[in-house]
Amino acid sequence: MVKHIVSFKLKGTAEERREVAERFKNALMELPAQIDVLRSMEVGINENPAEDWDVVLTAVVPTMDDVAVYAKHPAHVAAASIIGAHKEARACVDYYFS
Repeated sequence: MVKHIVSFKLKGTAEERREVAERFKNALMELPAQIDVLRSMEVGINENPAEDWDVVLTAVVPTMDDVAVYAKHPAHVAAASIIGAHKEARACVDYYFS
């Protein structure tokens, strides 16, 4: 299995970033029912005002090839478009685990 962990830093006021983060989270949480290779999805919105990153997601898929399947799926592309114009930075780690 592969864990796909992504953090996002968003642009805008705290209120704007929170609103976008909530919409993004809601869309991501619908993906396991829409993408066959996606085993689970967890999304967290930062609650610590002393930190700069806004959203983190952890997706689990069977193989590294499935990360690409997930990334290219139309439902994922639609969810990602929610933060497209608001994204300041993105960091990602993909690793195998048992």
